[in-house]
Amino acid sequence: MPSRRSASPFRSHAGRNPSTSQWRPGYCCTRSCVGADIVIVLGAVLLGLCVGSFLNVCILRLPRDQSLVRPRSTCPNCKQPIAWRDNVPLFSWLWLRGKCRWCHKPISKQYPLIEALVGVLFGASILVYGPTLHALAAALFGTILLGIAITDARHYIIPDEFTWGGLVIGLLLALGGGVQGFLQALLGAAVGFVLLWLVGMAGTWVFKEEAMGGGDVKMMAMVGSFVGWHGVLLTVFAGAALGSLIFVPLSIKKKRLVPFGVFLAVGAVVAFVFGDAIIAWYGHFLKGD
Repeated sequence: MPSRRSASPFRSHAGRNPSTSQWRPGYCCTRSCVGADIVIVLGAVLLGLCVGSFLNVCILRLPRDQSLVRPRSTCPNCKQPIAWRDNVPLFSWLWLRGKCRWCHKPISKQYPLIEALVGVLFGASILVYGPTLHALAAALFGTILLGIAITDARHYIIPDEFTWGGLVIGLLLALGGGVQGFLQALLGAAVGFVLLWLVGMAGTWVFKEEAMGGGDVKMMAMVGSFVGWHGVLLTVFAGAALGSLIFVPLSIKKKRLVPFGVFLAVGAVVAFVFGDAIIAWYGHFLKGD
């Protein structure tokens, strides 16, 4: 769970509000500093568009156990390979008006939507946390959670590339001082894994069938590396509450499986962004303040 911002050499152009000690773009008085702020944010957005394009590939291919590198991207209709000029994130789709250059059939809006969403996520992370490792952690964590939510909702699968890969990213960022210390991240990962495993075992014992997929368990290890053990508890609570209110009644009525990873992803976002404030409020509540 975010508790501090990392020291970063890239803060030289970042203005700071002396009353809040938070980075605010444009807080510097000079025109060159304001321009640097804009360049940093726009650069983050462009990077996010590229990451979003790669996320589209992951969402499409990982559930099918396909390579992320080969073959080249093709039109889903005519199977014609997509040239590099038609594969520029977001802009190519807009330029071609959402249609294939060759067969002129519509191409899913998922591609530009995910690219734009991840682009906004990267830009917003810079605006909120400044050009720091904390911002990088927020952007990558949100991207991974988006990929997990979509694949789990569609296929009831959480690929290991998202969970184990995300765990490695979370631990490396913690090692560099991104959001929390390395030991806190390691403890969070362990608590996340063990907690979901115990919940799954209890559910299996009660319902006499598998109640928790292995992907959910590994996902919580990844989440714990970003939000710590306090954040793990908040994530599970928020995810369970949302799942119970929204999806469980429908699943009972229509006998549908519950993509719990979707709700855990939402809970993880809540824990990352609001975790400190929620825990502080809860502490004051218990003390009667």
